[in-house]
Amino acid sequence: MFNTNIYIDADEKKVNEINAFSEDYKAFLGNAKIERQAVKEVVKLAKEKGFKDLSDATTIKAGDKLYKVNKNKNVILFVVGKKPITSGLRILGAHIDSPRLDLKMQPLYEDNGFTLLDTHYYGGIKKYQWVTTPLSIIGVIYKKNGEKLEVSIGEDENDPVFGIGDLLIHLASSQMSKEASKVVEGEDLDVTFSSRRSKDKDVKEYIVDLLKEKYDITLDDFISAELEVVPSMKPRDYGIDRSMIAGYGHDDKVCAYPSVRAILDMKIVEYTSCVILTDKEEIGSVGATGAHSQFFENSVAELLIKSNDNNYYSLKQALENSKMLSCDVTGALDPLYSSASDKKNASYFNKGISFEKYTGARGKSQANDSNAEYISFIRKVMDENNIYYQFAELGKVDKGGGGTIAYILAKYNMDVIDAGVPVLNMHAPMEIIAKADLYEAYLAYKAFLNS
Repeated sequence: MFNTNIYIDADEKKVNEINAFSEDYKAFLGNAKIERQAVKEVVKLAKEKGFKDLSDATTIKAGDKLYKVNKNKNVILFVVGKKPITSGLRILGAHIDSPRLDLKMQPLYEDNGFTLLDTHYYGGIKKYQWVTTPLSIIGVIYKKNGEKLEVSIGEDENDPVFGIGDLLIHLASSQMSKEASKVVEGEDLDVTFSSRRSKDKDVKEYIVDLLKEKYDITLDDFISAELEVVPSMKPRDYGIDRSMIAGYGHDDKVCAYPSVRAILDMKIVEYTSCVILTDKEEIGSVGATGAHSQFFENSVAELLIKSNDNNYYSLKQALENSKMLSCDVTGALDPLYSSASDKKNASYFNKGISFEKYTGARGKSQANDSNAEYISFIRKVMDENNIYYQFAELGKVDKGGGGTIAYILAKYNMDVIDAGVPVLNMHAPMEIIAKADLYEAYLAYKAFLNS
């Protein structure tokens, strides 16, 4: 149903389904704050549904359920369809990285009785939002001998948390006169790590010995580490009616999770179903685990070869004949900042999944602009399956904008359109989504894979 509030028609059964799905999502979101955790959670869910590692398969047939992991930060899932792979795939593509702070390679330093960790912010953030917020440190450290140490401090309720200090209001008159982009500088987003010292050691020496004693690591081991600083809050219901979820990382796990659940529920499909979860979207989809990587193309090639088709042109046919939803969030209209949106073309809470014909900025710069024929196809699929959906764009013309992975996959000449969940406070440490939109995205993704 186009542009209609879900709760107008929802009966008790539907509301119960929305709430149950939301509880599952909250558990996933709380366990998958960084991309490595997300991959582990997705593989766990896939294995429980009978998915096998594509690398271990020698041949494949219709109905096979397969997954493949790329460098622990990128994963792809397939359900092989009855039609030849060259007929095209039905693809859901989302990303599992989120804006955050990364520790620098040599992060630890001492200043005025504190040890601090130097960071470099990742993705587009309002830097002032990250001060005085309880933070966790999550990631991996690889020692020189190849030994792997998984790190997660601040997530358990018995853990300490970390934070970034701010200047007290009593002394902040100069700071308060700055532009918002300059109130907190990027180089000042340093995490307070400790203040304790022993009788015969300064603060830094004390921490170096503590790290050696507790984790058996040295300062040099930070060089081969990937440690991410993220909000330590757990996902929580939001609003007196519990209709929303507050949490970190909705962008874009609120689309990744229903995508995964949709393909896990596939049994027999006509066209091969695919979910690709990428990394690095927040910094341009670059690198070996971003959407620009050859991992997706290579995985489809492997699928073809193991179905006894190693013709290079078959790969090109399969990709060109595919249809894709770029499953990424969009900005919901915020009543406090409604002037930034064109209300006729904005995304609203509780109206379902939001399709965007184009993204980009200004004159549709770097946009994937979907064609009318494909939009007609999408409308038909949604209406035939009684899905609640809306069409929108991100903000007024020349107010700003943003991009997704849509244009990257469109280079294969496949049909692509953005389709995701509206979000408030996007890229903030605490983002907000509506439970009904989350569930409707899941239903929409299932309908698309079955189309």
